[in-house]
Amino acid sequence: MTNPTDDPFGKYNGNEAEYVWRFLSGEDDGDPRSWPQRLEEAFCAATGATYAVACNSGTSGLHMALFAAGVGPGDEVISPALTVVMDAYATIHLGATPVFADVDPDTFNVSAATIADKITPRTKAILIVSLEGLPVDMDPIMALAAEHGLIVVEDSAQTLLGRDKGRMAGTIGHLGVFSFENKKHMTCGSEGGMVVSNDPDLATRARKFGGIGYKHMTATAGRTHLAMSTVQDPAYERFDTIGLNYRMNEVSAAVGLAQLERITEKVSQRQAVAEMFLDAVKDCPWIVPQVTPDGFENSYYTVAVAYHGGEQRGVSWKEFYHRYVDAGGDGFYGACMIPYLEPALRDATVNGVTFAKGQCRVAEDLQSRIMQFKTNYRDLDIAKSKSHILSLLINDIGRG
Repeated sequence: MTNPTDDPFGKYNGNEAEYVWRFLSGEDDGDPRSWPQRLEEAFCAATGATYAVACNSGTSGLHMALFAAGVGPGDEVISPALTVVMDAYATIHLGATPVFADVDPDTFNVSAATIADKITPRTKAILIVSLEGLPVDMDPIMALAAEHGLIVVEDSAQTLLGRDKGRMAGTIGHLGVFSFENKKHMTCGSEGGMVVSNDPDLATRARKFGGIGYKHMTATAGRTHLAMSTVQDPAYERFDTIGLNYRMNEVSAAVGLAQLERITEKVSQRQAVAEMFLDAVKDCPWIVPQVTPDGFENSYYTVAVAYHGGEQRGVSWKEFYHRYVDAGGDGFYGACMIPYLEPALRDATVNGVTFAKGQCRVAEDLQSRIMQFKTNYRDLDIAKSKSHILSLLINDIGRG
């Protein structure tokens, strides 16, 4: 089967169809490994992680990673106030309590300084989120975690190939989680994820939890190979862990592997688009981009900026949005609601803790201001035209 060359979305124009066809047709390519195993090994090679466990979504990966970290009832997990609610969900489903840390107003990320005063005797883990492609500064957080004996989980769903002082984001903490949902840097078609670790025990625990608890699962290759006479014996015991079925299917893994083969190109294109939008907002004091510190590489899931045009130009966030769209722009995303202000958690009480507005004031203020311009354009000329529309709008309102 030949690869399609006229993909209208420009997203699946590598080996995706070829690999899916190989699996569906049973065509023997001489490789005895499953497609999820192939993807796991390729992902380790791409990121430098020692172990990788493929799963069916980034959210599943968070659940797996926190379980591997030993999180359970009575524990607390510190996570950012400026992120999606799924980080808190994974904590709550393990019977633990999410504790929200504020963020740095320049990077929009948590830091050791915002985390430190949230640590209590009940803290079990720190769940950091590298937002919009910008890695969190991990060295001070890892030092803080070592001081208190805590496990660090990196949510790098938006930060594939982002780098912290040359190291790949998601591989510096004890565990890292990546998402392959269809808007991410790479996708498995719709959903998919990966948990990585350099610790074989943590990787094994994550794999067992996401693999229904099969006792023979290992950090690599899914499970050990047993004779059929062993597994067919009615006395054979299969499970030693209470787990869930979060495993990635073969078709998703085949698509993901083909996407991973082009990941450097895909991330580089997002970075090129980001430069166009950053140039469009340059020298505008009322649109302030997320700051990428020296020594960090932003993989630009989006171009995130903080909007101050309401106060400085009398143009509200929503008015600016509509003027951009009316001028031919693609629109942009606002930041996800603060997790504890989502209807599912707002004014709720979890394990005796009540969530309410005002806990993390920097994050709450930023959430109302952030504009996220997309970077996943397949045509750089289109991206350039959209960024030019943005620049003209800023000039019309008054750049200086």
